[in-house]
Amino acid sequence: MPNIAVLTSGGDSPGMNAAVVSVARTAASLDMPLIGIKRGYNGLINTEGKWEDNFVNLDLNTVLDIADLPGTYLRTARCDEFRQHEYRVIAANKLREMDVAGLVVIGGNGSFAGAQYLCELGIPCIGIPGTIDNDLPYTEMTLGYDTAVNTCVDAVRAIRATSRSHDRPHVVEVMGRDCGDIALSTAAATGAEILIVPEVKWSVDEVADKLNRQLQKGNPRATVVIAEGAWNSMEPFDVYSFLKPYGKQVFEGEPMTSNRLASVLKRKCGMAEVRSTVVGYTQRGTTPTARDSMFAFEAGYIAVNLLRKGIGNQVIGMKNGKLFHMPINEALAVKPEFDLRTFNIINAL
Repeated sequence: MPNIAVLTSGGDSPGMNAAVVSVARTAASLDMPLIGIKRGYNGLINTEGKWEDNFVNLDLNTVLDIADLPGTYLRTARCDEFRQHEYRVIAANKLREMDVAGLVVIGGNGSFAGAQYLCELGIPCIGIPGTIDNDLPYTEMTLGYDTAVNTCVDAVRAIRATSRSHDRPHVVEVMGRDCGDIALSTAAATGAEILIVPEVKWSVDEVADKLNRQLQKGNPRATVVIAEGAWNSMEPFDVYSFLKPYGKQVFEGEPMTSNRLASVLKRKCGMAEVRSTVVGYTQRGTTPTARDSMFAFEAGYIAVNLLRKGIGNQVIGMKNGKLFHMPINEALAVKPEFDLRTFNIINAL
């Protein structure tokens, strides 16, 4: 049987290792040699080091111990050079040189775009959606999303315990550059009172009004959940001019942050204290949940069997709880739809 290869690309997500293990187990069962490519597409164009340092033979003895590990054994990186045609040709030629008949790409929309370029150059590719943001609208779930949400839910529940103890509101920032799904699910699961996402325009005064309404209801411990990309959908607010008279260390032109938002809300709402927490990379560097691990297992199996049949230019996704595959270009063309109904319910209660 021909060689196949696998790489992880873009931001790491919980379950990437589980997907690599599933690809390796399936390939081994079919006597298909598997090559692991390190550091995403960078390994195919040798952006640093020696060519041989970019590849590893992924037999079962190599991979069986990594399924439950956070991060990605193959490492990952973004590759700006891959936007240029000449580098994509280098990558395709290298795969042919290694007798690779197909490539499994685990990553997000940028990684899938790279896979589509390779397909156009004659290299069959299958994409597995690996991104915690859940920002690939063709699928109802991406690998790592469930783990990220559960990590955020645990964090917010712990924070709310302290908020209750001190009667203190709290701003919690979670990941989600262009997609507010993590923030939405976290807020709904924890009973957070205020939700801010990139998909909906908002203002600082609007959030302060919502917090004041919570205070008037007798709730001095409300939680504000905000996605990291929501600062881009915020209406202009001069945080420097507002905080400077209070003696806060802030410099002209600096952007709003979760810490500064908490500081502004404290003063706009007349609170003794409003605190903030950024959950951060714990969302990405966490052991995958059972749901993510199961998704990785089935996706890896499907990916290898598609390549065995000579089928490429496909991405794997989930619809109504069942895995399916579709052409890469069609998947990337699907328009995102944000759950405004749940968003409005959270902010209305």
